[in-house]
Amino acid sequence: MKNTGSNIFSLENKVAIVTGALGLLGRNHCEALIEFGATVAAIDLDGDLSTEFARSFNGNCIGFGADITRTSDLENVKSEILSRFGKIDILVNNAAINDKFENPLNSAELSKFENYPLSSWQKSIEVNLTGTFLCCQVFGTEMAKQQFGSIINISSTYGTVAPDQSLYKDRQGNQKFYKTVSYPVTKSALISLTKFLAAYWGDKNVRVNALSPGGVENNQDPYFVENYSKRTPLKRMARAFDYKGALVFLASNASDYMTGANLIVDGGWTIW
Repeated sequence: MKNTGSNIFSLENKVAIVTGALGLLGRNHCEALIEFGATVAAIDLDGDLSTEFARSFNGNCIGFGADITRTSDLENVKSEILSRFGKIDILVNNAAINDKFENPLNSAELSKFENYPLSSWQKSIEVNLTGTFLCCQVFGTEMAKQQFGSIINISSTYGTVAPDQSLYKDRQGNQKFYKTVSYPVTKSALISLTKFLAAYWGDKNVRVNALSPGGVENNQDPYFVENYSKRTPLKRMARAFDYKGALVFLASNASDYMTGANLIVDGGWTIW
């Protein structure tokens, strides 16, 4: 049967997993999938908060507490999902560390490449890259067995282009902090992982794509928002819900002939 009209975006009877579900974008990813008919397993570190979040969706969402860097946690989640629903159709690898420094007085020095702590580098690789690898291994392998699935790895514009460090200066020209090295490096690596898995599982009808969002306005300093917006053709930062359509597109049959791609949704940031 051909997919025609609006039903090509339908996620009815689909079972989806979203990691980092309690984050700003994670919550919107869950909402988007549920709005188009999917049942969502919302995964984050705090199981109680994940369960509380899931309750707001009237039975269409289940919350799980899990550490994506622990295979045993992921295996437990997989077993529970398969026990309840018998399949996994969609995986959104959204969980990630984006460095923040508790003390603003030394954030500029700590975030400099020359001073960046090895422990922070290793932690980012563990979560942003290894965690995604493990989720693909545990949940994606199940998709390959059932000969169907869509994996969406959330990358970033900084996975494609380098950070513009001038954005992180204040009105007086002082560098408040630097966008740290680990975030763009791990997000770039996710794009390579996406291509590898798209080729590897293509004959299993498992599609693997990346979604690269631009910056989201979220109570940042007005000067930062102003400068960021000037760099985009659309002259604004993203709103948290601006990625819902792209996510549903990649999750649904609307993108049925698309795999190994990196869908950049950034208001035009990367065209210059």
